[in-house]
Amino acid sequence: MRYLPLTPEDRSEMLETIGVSSVDALFADVPDAARLDGPVDLPRRATELEVERAFAAMAGRNLTASSAPFFVGAGAYKHHVPASVDHLIQRSEFLTSYTPYQPEISQGTLQTLFEFQTQVALLTGTDVANASMYDGSTACAEAVLMAARITKRQRAVLSGNLHPHYAEATRTLAKYMDIDIHAAAPVPGGLDALADAITGDVACVVVQNPDVFGQVHDLRPLAEAAHAKGALLIAVFTEVVSLGLIESPGAMGADIVVGEGQSLGVGLQFGGPYVGLFACRNDRNFIRNMPGRLAGETVDADGRRGYVLTLSTREQHIRRDKATSNICTNSGLMALAFTIHMTLLGEAGLRTLARLNHERACEMADRLAALPGVEVITSAFFNEITVRLPKPAADVVEAMAARGVLAGVPASRLYPGAGLDDLLILAATETNTETDLDALETRLKEVLG
Repeated sequence: MRYLPLTPEDRSEMLETIGVSSVDALFADVPDAARLDGPVDLPRRATELEVERAFAAMAGRNLTASSAPFFVGAGAYKHHVPASVDHLIQRSEFLTSYTPYQPEISQGTLQTLFEFQTQVALLTGTDVANASMYDGSTACAEAVLMAARITKRQRAVLSGNLHPHYAEATRTLAKYMDIDIHAAAPVPGGLDALADAITGDVACVVVQNPDVFGQVHDLRPLAEAAHAKGALLIAVFTEVVSLGLIESPGAMGADIVVGEGQSLGVGLQFGGPYVGLFACRNDRNFIRNMPGRLAGETVDADGRRGYVLTLSTREQHIRRDKATSNICTNSGLMALAFTIHMTLLGEAGLRTLARLNHERACEMADRLAALPGVEVITSAFFNEITVRLPKPAADVVEAMAARGVLAGVPASRLYPGAGLDDLLILAATETNTETDLDALETRLKEVLG
């Protein structure tokens, strides 16, 4: 027998209280195509042993990142994470800690968050960083909301080369904050004409660098165009290791810099949990409108150094209508992993890691460009490129996987129906060996015939 804690009368009373006619009405915003029309095709019951065996069999069908040459990127990247990172974050004082609601008691947690913020500010070329967000996509969406609060404008311009998942998260949040989103069409290998879309009612322009196709851009002209219209420039990145080589977004004029920190300290983990990075320039209005939390350094009554929760502008701490964010907490454990990995690398280590990534990507690009029918369309890149193939990229990826190589992300998967079926996005990192590149080159030559 199933345990049902609510009676039909209980449910009717709850529905009446919130003002809907049925449970189905609660799911009105979910598209019909995304809703089940019947029970999931699973056994009605099974023992724990049977479930374990069934799940193990399903998992065994996966071709994992660690068991094959891996060239998948597009927002999540395979990097080597030192064993010491995992060892340290599993110490009980870190692993079992949650949000410090009495923050000053948690001096160790606050100190690591302070160090994390310092590292993020230095990496992004900005003045102030918060204690992290859930991931890069939610950080991007929160940055647009922040820009709207600062400028008192309700319109945002998004680059067509912004990762579409980031764009979709931004649209979702902006919809309910009455912010109009203007999104350009993707321009693989180029920079869309965003400056032409900046009008006097635009709060911000959002651009990714390197963009989703791997292209690296100079953001200065766009920053100048935005500032001339009173708008803010929001710079986004999905590969934080790139900041070890390319100029920081803050140095190129970005007002708010957000991105994904997964590459440092955090494994692929089937897409999460990850850690969002959020930073901005030193302006009182900016800092007061930052989402999330911010840890600061001070001294106590005896003059000893201590750490405090300097700002906490989320809805749990201040009146709901005055909150700048509904972020419930920061990605504390993932931020700690990021900080430990970054500390182990140091500035010189990060630059070395970035160079290794770029060199490996250059070799991959050279090899692929030499194959008949393959065109590398990314002219300036870090560790990710886009190539045009003589066959649909989705079919090529499936054929490559059948041959034991995970050969990137078809652009059609990110932009269905956009006419980009022949484009393939590939990433190379320090984890890719010469043997991996040999396998990619050989198997792709076979698939393309």
